[in-house]
Amino acid sequence: MSISRSQRVMALLFVGLITAALLGSGRLVTDEDPLQKADAIYVLGGSWVQRWLEAVDLFREGYAPHIVISRGTIEEGERELGRRGVPFPGPGEMGRNAMVTHLGIPPDAVEVLTTDVDNTAQEAETIKDIAAGRRWHRLIVITDRASTRRAGFAMRRVLGPGVDVVMRGPRLDGFPPGGWWRRRADFRTVFYELPKLVAYWVGLKG
Repeated sequence: MSISRSQRVMALLFVGLITAALLGSGRLVTDEDPLQKADAIYVLGGSWVQRWLEAVDLFREGYAPHIVISRGTIEEGERELGRRGVPFPGPGEMGRNAMVTHLGIPPDAVEVLTTDVDNTAQEAETIKDIAAGRRWHRLIVITDRASTRRAGFAMRRVLGPGVDVVMRGPRLDGFPPGGWWRRRADFRTVFYELPKLVAYWVGLKG
């Protein structure tokens, strides 16, 4: 069966649209906000050094007077060390120690949360009561650049209109929204983030 010219044109248009959508996926998963002064800086997944280093820089630049580091997931090995009476600082605590001991952050300006969380929605729930209790009205939230749209959606959904959320990725994060397909690591990141972003849009948590 022969294909008409109009069918070929439609097929090319369809392929073009799909290609454009894929190439734009890096910008779809990325949504950073302009920096504004805030009540605190919240570092998601506190084990990521480049995230809390960004918090240090923002603190020094005067964007917020307080840093909060998410505890992240507690590994079973850490729990076992606790049961055996072995003190072992988690990644968030090690980050805080580096901030205070070597990077000049005042001890009372940075805290590590103790709640065990394993996803962004739980991190948002953890900070909600703290923000309400301390009457915070604006929060700078730091995560990987390619996670900013999804994390921003989760944070705003939980915190509601009473807390203005400013999403930021670290300056050390080399993810390129406009050229993500050029590196294998960035390619994997986009196709890891896209399904999770869709899941958040349809109302799932995690």
